Amino acid sequence: MAPDTLTQALLAGGLMFIMFSLGLGLTWLDFKRVFAYPRAFVVGVFCHFILLPLVGFAVVKIAGITGALAVGFMIIAACPTGTTSNLLTYYARGDVALAVSFTAFAGLVSIVTVPFIVGASFSHFMGGERQVPFPVAQTMGQIFVVMGVPVLLGMLARARAPGFSARWQPRLGTVSAVVFAAIIVVAVARSWALFQAHTASLAAPVLAINVAMMALAFGLAHAARVERRQAVTVAIESSVQNATLAIVIASVILKNETMVLPGAIYGVLMYVAGIAFVFIA
Repeated sequence: MAPDTLTQALLAGGLMFIMFSLGLGLTWLDFKRVFAYPRAFVVGVFCHFILLPLVGFAVVKIAGITGALAVGFMIIAACPTGTTSNLLTYYARGDVALAVSFTAFAGLVSIVTVPFIVGASFSHFMGGERQVPFPVAQTMGQIFVVMGVPVLLGMLARARAPGFSARWQPRLGTVSAVVFAAIIVVAVARSWALFQAHTASLAAPVLAINVAMMALAFGLAHAARVERRQAVTVAIESSVQNATLAIVIASVILKNETMVLPGAIYGVLMYVAGIAFVFIA
């Protein structure tokens, strides 16, 4: 196996391990629980699946970002919320049950939404550079394999062996955090020259998307009279993205290292604003 192929396989395998660990902590009740908070849930869906891509698109346009980098930004804007959002919600004294439920729901729905948002971004930003149409169905299938299948296997393992899940899920969660950090490091190392050239210019738009979504989501939740703990949760769930998935989509599925940059930078900087929000909340 060629070194680059091996790296791509390890990246995909790392994401699958993280998603399995997430599934090990979920039950079907977590998906049903979102309907126990209908107002917070509706605001969260609007912010995450509609407002976030629009904010990402607006920031890219205002910053004058084009081509593969612009698509990279739209990939991170299209991705579901990150698993670490639940931990940030806990420290911010938000509604952890809502956070877990929304993370599970967003991950499931994103199998369908991510390929369409990324495909539209391809057409808009790279239409003149790429003659081959974006493979929506193929990408949807690949995302399901690296994200959906491991979650379902983790949930099945929890249902069939609850004792094993209770004993190992916290440990695997810790390992998942290490795997996430390793994926960021690998992404940076593979494209080090590109990172040196673009990180300074990309940091501002990355933070702009992150901070804008926190503020807008919290403000909209408050305006909709969502209870404060749930408003905090909606703000975090709308701004802490699954950067691991963004890196895997760009590197493994689309095989474009330039598109990796926004996701990898977002995966680091989102915790700067996130931790600040925790203290404020």
